[in-house]
Amino acid sequence: MKAAIVNAAGEAPVYADFAQPEAADGLRVVHVTASSLSHVTRSRAAGSHYSSTGAFPFVAGVDGTGRLDYGRRVYFFKPRAPFGAMAEQSLVADSHCIALPDTLDDVTAAALAIPGMSSWAALVERARFVAGETVLVNGATGTSGRLAVQIARHLGAARIVATGRNAAALEALKQAGADVTISLEQSEADMNRAFEAAFRDGVDVVLDYLWGASARALLIAAAKASADDRPVRVVQIGAISGAEMALPSAVLRSADITLLGSGIGSVPLARLFATLKAVFDAAGPAGLRVEAKAVPLAELAVHWGCADSACRTVFVP
Repeated sequence: MKAAIVNAAGEAPVYADFAQPEAADGLRVVHVTASSLSHVTRSRAAGSHYSSTGAFPFVAGVDGTGRLDYGRRVYFFKPRAPFGAMAEQSLVADSHCIALPDTLDDVTAAALAIPGMSSWAALVERARFVAGETVLVNGATGTSGRLAVQIARHLGAARIVATGRNAAALEALKQAGADVTISLEQSEADMNRAFEAAFRDGVDVVLDYLWGASARALLIAAAKASADDRPVRVVQIGAISGAEMALPSAVLRSADITLLGSGIGSVPLARLFATLKAVFDAAGPAGLRVEAKAVPLAELAVHWGCADSACRTVFVP
């Protein structure tokens, strides 16, 4: 079968032939219809993700949509190595498949799954979000952040603060549910003042997709300005702005700040699947939207390196 094969760490996958999977006890062959090019897929292929195993060769792709032998449409996650999602077929545990609602097409489901799961799990499983709370999304102009704004509104956030660098995208977020926007392109002093004003007004949960300088600034602002010693839960989801940062220890001693992470490993797999089902079920009623572009898997070499935070690339075998 044709697949996106990773032969070594740091090398881009190549479109070539790979052995076909065979069903076994508890394992199903999925005939793949779509697989999204996510940050997790990229970093695992590069060998830099914390869940990477270091075993080569393997097929890229951590999730996708497809059909089982008897025709059932499913979303699948975490195929059995060395098989991945970016192939004509994949090998997946029965428990790692979720039936797709008829109202959701395969490409949309593949594009929606990981960014939807990331924000829903961060809010519900990690932050224990309660309707009526205020949410700040740091890095809201990318696909995942924009979806986080929509999901926070759907789950009952009373107020949503969104940050980002793209002015037009920030303005558009007001239509998606953001009440306040903060530009990360302004001077450091102005950004700090904007963060402090947001925390004085009250923030309960922060979803951070960036880490780096902006996360440091908002944590310091939370320590200085949280309204009436209001507890703040900060959930770290992505590190687009850098994997590390220097944070004064006093920040965590001088305020009621809980710093959490959300990702593969920090949430039990069964709960992640419950989250995915909730996202799929809410997609229609909540109007959850992700811009997606379907491209043939055969064009892997053309599209693999084309990162677009505004639109998900979805490979179709």
